[in-house]
Amino acid sequence: MRAIRVHHLTGLDGLRLDTIPSLTPGPDEVRIEVHAAGCNFPDTLMINGQYQDKPGLPFSPGKEVAGYVMDVGEGVEGFAPGDRVMALVGHGGFAEEVTCNAEEAHKIPDDLDFATAGGFALVYATSFIGLNHPQIHLSEGEILLVHGAGGGVGLTAVEIGKILGATVVATAGDDKKLALAKDHGADHIINYRTENIRDRVKDLVGGVDVVYDPVGGDAFKHSLRCLNMDGRIAIIGFASGDIPQIPANYLLVKNISVTGIAMHAYRRRKSAPYQDMFPTMLRWRREGRLKPHISAHFPLSQTADALKMLIDRRATGKVVVLIREPGAGFGSSE
Repeated sequence: MRAIRVHHLTGLDGLRLDTIPSLTPGPDEVRIEVHAAGCNFPDTLMINGQYQDKPGLPFSPGKEVAGYVMDVGEGVEGFAPGDRVMALVGHGGFAEEVTCNAEEAHKIPDDLDFATAGGFALVYATSFIGLNHPQIHLSEGEILLVHGAGGGVGLTAVEIGKILGATVVATAGDDKKLALAKDHGADHIINYRTENIRDRVKDLVGGVDVVYDPVGGDAFKHSLRCLNMDGRIAIIGFASGDIPQIPANYLLVKNISVTGIAMHAYRRRKSAPYQDMFPTMLRWRREGRLKPHISAHFPLSQTADALKMLIDRRATGKVVVLIREPGAGFGSSE
């Protein structure tokens, strides 16, 4: 099979398209014929050795896929060859085959194409967990501030925030991304390159109850000043490259709480709010309440270009690598 592999932790320059032996599922695993794989910010960290998960070299990045079940390992029930699935895989997704624990695979309906499904699981799950987390618990009638609202994970937070009944204020540094956030349900938009986040939040809504922050840096600093009493911040990541330090006195004065949202921890523990998450999100999509947005597709051979689009922050919504041609059936060679 073909696979993009990291041979050196030097970023995009360390990627190579290799031909390697096919895989065999272990106990409790399924093997998936990959048709599409989503690109995510953690992939750009992993190829530089900057992510908490550090696979041994060489390895394939790619944390989410969609395709057909090829076969199953010992002890697996409920899956059969030919089943259409999406899955969270940790790494290994930018390849023609991947194996994962069967609990990480989820059957998808026939009307959900692989390109969309390949970029669905990680970002929607992150926002679902982040906004339903017991320490965040976004409630109906509250005000939610979403940073990076035109990107892959931020856009999903806008949508899920609206489903949960919040008023959503979206920030981004590009008018095109803000227009997309507005189209996906944002009530108010702020261009942080031309407007001061704190001042605009005050003008628009007075203050916010929850902040969803995949950006860090100055956005986080403004967030501390925007929060109402008992406000909560969900830290998703640091796309700006700036990991902020938190002045404890700000937390004290307004009873602010800050919670890190690490998807892998909930995947492993399968704890609430992970339970029933994927059936709920797929139902929301079927009802038209979630509108997954893909801004670009790339073939497997151009995976480096796909990841560079994320690094340069040019993507709106998701970027997806197409491992096989759209519409290819089960058992297709490429």
